[in-house]
Amino acid sequence: MAPVRTLLLIADMSGYTAYMRTHRFSLAHAEANTTRLLKKVIDAAPGFDLIELEGDAAFLSRNAETLDPDVAVTEVLHAAAAMRQAFHYERAYVAANLCPCAGCKEVDNLKLKFVAHVAEVATQTIRNRTNLVGFDVILVHRLLKNPVEIPEYVLMSEELYRAGESAVTSPAQEISSDLEGIGVVHAYFVDVESLEEPPLPALPELTWRGRLGRTFAAAGLGMPYLLGLRRRPEPTFAE
Repeated sequence: MAPVRTLLLIADMSGYTAYMRTHRFSLAHAEANTTRLLKKVIDAAPGFDLIELEGDAAFLSRNAETLDPDVAVTEVLHAAAAMRQAFHYERAYVAANLCPCAGCKEVDNLKLKFVAHVAEVATQTIRNRTNLVGFDVILVHRLLKNPVEIPEYVLMSEELYRAGESAVTSPAQEISSDLEGIGVVHAYFVDVESLEEPPLPALPELTWRGRLGRTFAAAGLGMPYLLGLRRRPEPTFAE
């Protein structure tokens, strides 16, 4: 198919590698918990299509042929804010269970960051599975390796940011990265927490019965991973 102007968005969990370094029982719960978190993240951005789960990240897109540049940036920022809220809210529920394993107790160490880009992107269909291909797909993934020091942010490519700069209401900072196989590129990031309006609602206080119920739920969700009956997909693009 001919290339189509497309908005690309990656939601990536920081701290995933350290989180997954644990013994077998905890690993089963860690896998179940990260899958659960990614599902909530994806559901929070209904305007975007899921292209692929990439281990600790969700790669999403939406057609931008008819999107005004300001609207494209607004869509990215609104989606990122909603996804982060869903992530943190679900993460708090996971951490509230009574399971003592590292996969449950250390879930609070996970953070969520975003990278976004807009470009002409082609599609490739193999065995009824459609993927996005091309230089810009590689670029948006390479941007995950960057010098941003805050843990949770939205990083926009220079093309996306410059086209819709007036829609960015939070302070944006410029960075430059020397990307493998690409060279030096410029991008702009905002603190994703500053985008959230209203702020994240407080987690309702859970009773002991409620926490016990969540503990059994975590055990049930982790069982297929513990038995080797289910595995989460490995990352498609190495970070």
